[in-house]
Amino acid sequence: MKIRFSILYFVLAVLAISSCKTNFEDVRTSNDPARILEAADQYYADEDYLKAQALYELVIPFYRGKEEAEDLYYKYAYTYYYQDQFILAAHYFNSFTKTFYNSLKKEEMAYMSAFSNYQMSPNYKLDQGPSITAINELQTFMNNFPNSPRVDECNKHIDELRLKLETKSYQQGKLYYQLEDYNSAMVSFENMLKDFPETKRAEEIRYLIIKSTFNLAKNSVYEKTQERLEESILKCEKFISKYTESENLKEVRTIQQNCNKELKRFINDGYQE
Repeated sequence: MKIRFSILYFVLAVLAISSCKTNFEDVRTSNDPARILEAADQYYADEDYLKAQALYELVIPFYRGKEEAEDLYYKYAYTYYYQDQFILAAHYFNSFTKTFYNSLKKEEMAYMSAFSNYQMSPNYKLDQGPSITAINELQTFMNNFPNSPRVDECNKHIDELRLKLETKSYQQGKLYYQLEDYNSAMVSFENMLKDFPETKRAEEIRYLIIKSTFNLAKNSVYEKTQERLEESILKCEKFISKYTESENLKEVRTIQQNCNKELKRFINDGYQE
């Protein structure tokens, strides 16, 4: 009895699937724009975005310039977004703002274009080109719609993306430091402080710059040794003055003393030569 029921259930399921396919194909090949649009809207309401998208594509040319065009194109753009096709979603959201310039939905579409770019931002370990694009798009939205209730959300997204860029920059500098490429580490950390002046890692970064500068000075060619030792001493002085409660203060003072000793020895040796 159970076997017969299973077979019957399977047959009914196959017939149901076949029926759905037949209905979709029947509508798709009907050459009836009104029927196709109605079916597309129903698929959209049922969250079957792939079929809705396919049908919208068929009727967009027919309804261009007509009353239905705005809502059609609005839903069509969202079919890409709901399928995580963010590159095309961003394109069609942006295209909507240009095509329907006076639409009440223009602000929403402009935001969704920027937000789709935000969705493409990868892990900080990967290339951050999409993150930079998203920051620019979100900033453009805020410039165009400064009174939008979405501005606060945009600022949160930008802060998140900038933290991701900062983390990548920090990890890059740390990698150079661990590889004992002290010159590249120093340059990378200095650039990070310029690009992210409000970073919470400022104290640590300046500490690592001091260590990089000192290690670089110790391993420098003769012509650059004095300059780099003096640079390291200056950075130590600034650190000691700025971070009076730092847990690295003792080590920085030790580095400063060592630099002064090395500098005195270097100058004396130079005079002897």
